[in-house]
Formats: sequence, C-alpha cells, structure tokens
Amino acid sequence: MSYATQHLKETAEIVAKLNPADCEKCVRELVGVRMRGGRLFILGVGGSAANASHAVNDFRKIAGLECYAPTDNVSELTARTNDEGWASVFVEWLRGSRLTAKDCVMVLSVGGGNLEKNVSPNLVTALQLAKQVGARVIGIVGKDGGYTAKVADACVIVPTVNSHNVTPHSEAFQAVVWHLFVSHPDLKVNQTKWESVTPQNREV
Repeated sequence: MSYATQHLKETAEIVAKLNPADCEKCVRELVGVRMRGGRLFILGVGGSAANASHAVNDFRKIAGLECYAPTDNVSELTARTNDEGWASVFVEWLRGSRLTAKDCVMVLSVGGGNLEKNVSPNLVTALQLAKQVGARVIGIVGKDGGYTAKVADACVIVPTVNSHNVTPHSEAFQAVVWHLFVSHPDLKVNQTKWESVTPQNREV
C-alpha cells in the first residue's frame, strides 16, 4: 500500500468515527453565543493558530459571530511572551478583552493542553479563566482531548487511527469540523460566494 493510499484510508476512518452528536452540541453552543450577543475567542498554537485565523474569518463572515484569535495580534503575543512568559499569553489576552459569561472560548489543539506534561499550558490557564468567569468552552481536539475535553461544555475529539499521524489528522480535521459548524443551517446566516453564483454564470 502506498503512503497516499494509507493516509486517505485513515482519513476515511476518521470521518466514519467522528461523533455527529458532539458536532451538533458545539453548534448549539455557538448559536447560544450569538443569541446572547457574546463573542467567540479561538485559541490555537502552531498549525492550530493558523487554523484559528481562518476560522475567525468564517465565523464572522458566514455565521455572523463576533470572533477573535489572540494569535492574529503578533505584536501583543510576542510582547506578552517576552515580558510575562508563554504560559500566560492567552489568559492575559482574554483578561484584557474582559472575557465574560456571555462569551465562548474555542480551542483548536492536537492534545488539548496538559499542565502535568507542560504541553500547551497557555491553553489550560486560558480555560481556567473561562470557567472562572462562566464563559462557555468548546473544542476541536485530538488524542484524548486533554484538559480541553475535561472542562468543555461541548467538544469534538478527532479519533486516533494511527499514533504516528495524530498531528496531521488532528489539524486537518479542525478545518473539516469548523467548516461543518459554519455551514450548519442553524448557524449559517450568509451565503458563501461560489454557492451564491448561479451555475450559468460560474467561472471555472
């Protein structure tokens, strides 16, 4: 079996194992955020930070949610890292944004954070603040979900089908799942461009 065949086979296995009920629960949480006039803050590190930036665009433009990613502000992120340390960059950013019970924090992560192993402690401290103020927490995470899965109000865990490919599958399926969210009829309020163009006028 070629690697390409193996990778695509694993992808199909993950799709079959994803829990639709967990996706629906996340969508309900997001609808609730919008209804009460709350904001959505998306946290991610590394490839997940890039995904967070893309997701912010989709939640704002397609779902009509006020949405932000701390990692989009490189100046503040690096200043806080330099002055205060990496573990507190997200929690202090959220404090500065005056996170409230109306808001929601969404984590995109391969492992979900683990203080004991010192993996993504910045996610953990941010979620601790979210729980303290009563903000809702949702996640799209891999492995066993880590701290995010333990405290989330709704969470989609990307199943592990190959322990050697946890990171690429987790980060790829973050995009699959958040696109499911913004495409969901309960959340989607604005048509996407290509779907709004009639077939006879569409340029290929």
